[in-house]
Parts: sequence; structure tokens; C-alpha cells
Amino acid sequence: MNFLTHGFELVENIPPPNDIDNIHRDIDQLQECDSAGIRHADTKLSTLQQLAQSAPVLQLAEYYMQDKPQLMRCILFNKTAGQNWLVSWHQDKTLCMPRKFSHQDWGPWSIKDGSHHVQPPTNILNQMVTLRFHLDDNHHENGCLKVLPGSHNNGILSTQQIHALSEEILPVYCLAPKRSALVMKPLLVHASSKATKPDRRRVIHMEFAPVELISAYL
Repeated sequence: MNFLTHGFELVENIPPPNDIDNIHRDIDQLQECDSAGIRHADTKLSTLQQLAQSAPVLQLAEYYMQDKPQLMRCILFNKTAGQNWLVSWHQDKTLCMPRKFSHQDWGPWSIKDGSHHVQPPTNILNQMVTLRFHLDDNHHENGCLKVLPGSHNNGILSTQQIHALSEEILPVYCLAPKRSALVMKPLLVHASSKATKPDRRRVIHMEFAPVELISAYL
């Protein structure tokens, strides 16, 4: 798939095998490992912090953004038999910020897990990139991500508009092998179904924004 046209692309063999093994061990030792989603995962697991700051990851984010990247949010998703959920069609429209500020084009604001979150203007979201690192094979049976190609080109959509697109556009299931990274635009409409045969489906979700763009508001 062409990233600019379709809004997503799969890159294989990131991170290295040894890093994956260390991340697996870290996750298994985390008290919250049974949670479906763990926010600020990079501050709770040193291996994820190392991954986020590693040259291959930063270079990948910079390549797709064409700008120097800054990590804005890191979430660990852990879909298992005990934590088996579905996510309806949606866009990622909020940004995790270190502090709250007043600007007519930014809002509404909310607090999630103790951190400020806000919906920024469309032009900010359009310059961001999300990297989803697959720590396990992702397939139909364990509830892999599915996307609507090209839907990011429509800007911020209402619930009704997203529903209409989901009936017009044939979804693509992101069948992703272990150690692959799905690169996607935040406004790409995406969803996931419950696993029909649950096994471990651990995904590290990292959102990057241009450093200079964000620093202008802080």
C-alpha cells in the first residue's frame, strides 16, 4: 500500500529479535499486564522507553513525517482471552500534551490517566504519524486491526460520516507478522474485532509529532 494515498504501510523486521524477547519479559513482569490498554507504557517499561528512543524507530518516524519526531503517546495493547474486546470504526483525534494551554483552535481538553489530552487542529494531526509495533503475529483470529484505505484524506469526520465510509470502502485487514510495524496516519479510520480464537496479541502504539510544531505551542 502507498502510505500517502492509503494512509498506512507495513514495515517488517523492526525491532530486532533480542529487543522483542526483552520486551516480552518486561510485560510479563508488569502488574498491569492483564489490562487491555496501558497508557504511558514507555514510562513503566524501560525496554519500551529504549525502543521509542532507538535509532531505527526515530528514523522510521522521521522518514514518514519528513520532520524530526517527538513521541507524544505510547500505549501497550494486550488482547488476550481474558481481555478480549472490539473497537468500532474511529479516528485517533486526541493528542497527549505535557501541559494544558489556551488556544481557540485546540479543544476540547480532558484528563486521561493523569495526563492532559486535547483535540488539535486538523493540520497538526495530518503532520503526525503512528507506529504500531507487533510483538506477536496479528491475524483475523486474534482480532487484528482493520482500516479504511484513504479515509485519512477526508479530515476529521463525524460519527455519521465514519459510518457512511465504513459502508462504502472495503476494509483492509492488517495481517502483520511479529516484529513488523504498521505505519499509519492518525485520521485513518480503523477498528478491530474481538478475537475468535484468542491468543497473545500485544501491540505497542506510539504517536509521533514534529518537534518544532509541538514546541511552538508549549
